[in-house]
Amino acid sequence: MGRTNQSSVTEFVLLGLSDYPELEAIYFVLVLCMYLVILLGNGVIIIVSVCDTHLHTPMYFFLSNLSFLDICYTSSSIPLFLSSFLMSKKTISFSGCGVQMFLSFAMGATECVLLSMMAFDRYVAICNPLRYSIIMSKTSYVPMAAGSWIAGVVNSVLQTSLAMWLPFCGDNIINHFTCEILAVLKLACADISINVISMVVANIIFLVVPVLFIFVSYVFILSTILRIPSAEGKRKAFSTCSAHLTVVIIFYGTILFMYAKPKAKDSSGADKVQVTDKIISLFYGVVTPMLNPLIYSL
Repeated sequence: MGRTNQSSVTEFVLLGLSDYPELEAIYFVLVLCMYLVILLGNGVIIIVSVCDTHLHTPMYFFLSNLSFLDICYTSSSIPLFLSSFLMSKKTISFSGCGVQMFLSFAMGATECVLLSMMAFDRYVAICNPLRYSIIMSKTSYVPMAAGSWIAGVVNSVLQTSLAMWLPFCGDNIINHFTCEILAVLKLACADISINVISMVVANIIFLVVPVLFIFVSYVFILSTILRIPSAEGKRKAFSTCSAHLTVVIIFYGTILFMYAKPKAKDSSGADKVQVTDKIISLFYGVVTPMLNPLIYSL
């Protein structure tokens, strides 16, 4: 089939928890409360980091970017997610689905790169403290953050364009809360091998490479901390990177569990697995952004 957009689908139906109506009210209240905490917590971090001149440092600049990113990421899906509970018809337009996928991809890829930049900042602060102000000057950390955003947007444009260019001429029901890329690709009535290959390459660039970079950075950090003679010095050194390390573990741990866990092959357990996948996706998309400001604030 030619690579022309022959789509006859004008909107998608998001199932969400339609098969479990008894859970919808609980999840509506729970997600609404978490979303308000996300807006408040991340908003406070941004305002404080901008207004307090003592916090005009690379670490808090990256943290402000991370907070803004979390607000954008959650705002691209949670309002629609909440409104779906209040409406009998749970639909999203074709273009709206594309916008949601674009924002999701852009924010996710940007966060992966941004977390690796923050790991480098912690590496310099602990392993090269005397040169920290030189290496992590404003002319360095601003382009690092900008590069993270640019890389995420470029990847998102590519992935979203490839997905939305596919023809959708049959089923339009997405068994998910949002326009999740894998759920959308299942509905395409054309070969998706190019999409799969591009996603594999993107995962290597935006998941594997940052994880390796963060791992190597913390190997050097741990080696430096262990060489500090005093226990108090070790504690202070570890405290400077403990928040970032906690966020990294939660962020990548959820992704790993979400995509690496085995899938049940029996039809009797299929629905249960799908609900589990949805809940894990909810944790990744809502709980993680909510925890970030709490972890860094503490």
